[in-house]
Amino acid sequence: MANALEIAYADLEQKVTERTTKLKQAVEQLQRTQAQMIQAEKMSSLGQLVAGVAHEINNPINFIHGNLRHVREYSHDLMYLIQLYQQSYPQPNTEIATQVKLIDLKFIQADLPQLLSSMEMGTDRICQIVLSLRNFSRLNEAEFKTVDIHEGIDSTLLILQHRLKAHAQYPAIEVIKDYGNLPAISCYPGQLNQVFMNILTNAIDALEEFNIQRTEQEIQINPSQIIICTSVVESKWVEIAIADNGMGMPEAVQDRIFDPFFTTKPVGKGTGIGMSISYQIIEKHHGSLHCCSTPNQGAEFKIRIPIEQLQHSNPK
Repeated sequence: MANALEIAYADLEQKVTERTTKLKQAVEQLQRTQAQMIQAEKMSSLGQLVAGVAHEINNPINFIHGNLRHVREYSHDLMYLIQLYQQSYPQPNTEIATQVKLIDLKFIQADLPQLLSSMEMGTDRICQIVLSLRNFSRLNEAEFKTVDIHEGIDSTLLILQHRLKAHAQYPAIEVIKDYGNLPAISCYPGQLNQVFMNILTNAIDALEEFNIQRTEQEIQINPSQIIICTSVVESKWVEIAIADNGMGMPEAVQDRIFDPFFTTKPVGKGTGIGMSISYQIIEKHHGSLHCCSTPNQGAEFKIRIPIEQLQHSNPK
């Protein structure tokens, strides 16, 4: 009788253990699915917003940018005509002489070309930003596209430029790009851009938090940096390494960095799904994403994805 009870108890205990394991797996899968749905909705909304803004800006800025060339030509012709008048009539009447002095014609002749040059530079910059926004907003593309990885990284950096510049509370963050000679790769461009955005945003957050704890002298000796290296590995893989010289993270945090909803940030500053989604995106590309960090020595994220999606093997 006792033996039968022991067997029944052991059998029950085994079933409970099995069901507990299955329940845990189901909860983890539910969390991953929930994170994917949240991120997909966010990215869909963000993609539509960014694409809409880029489209609305693109038309008027192209109009302005295109017409500036004509304005430069017209102003050059007018300035030349004024010079001819001045040479032909070196002694203007009193009214013209007074007006020339009043508007400071010499200053206008010198300053107008510089103004037009600065306007052209400004519109060039806006065109670059619009192009970056349109590149970054390719979030809903359902097919693999062959793209230049460096364009995606540069677009993401341009969008984050305001956070890399010096502010009242934070010093500037220097970005060092060590780009290799990469071939175009097959990927979901918008999704890969989101991975770059998540990793770079985390690096900026870590550097800002680290700088709060450091003195001005310490920051001057060891200024904030983000280093981005790209290379081809074994002729089959493209590797993107993004490293910062921030505070780093302990092993316990590294072990959970890709868990859904895990975050070390204050409430309201992070959802804890960015790195989890990034990991899933890289897995979707048949690649790998690893984190290597030591406290007070920064952190490095290494992304490895196959150059061709139809011919890939497991990354080392």
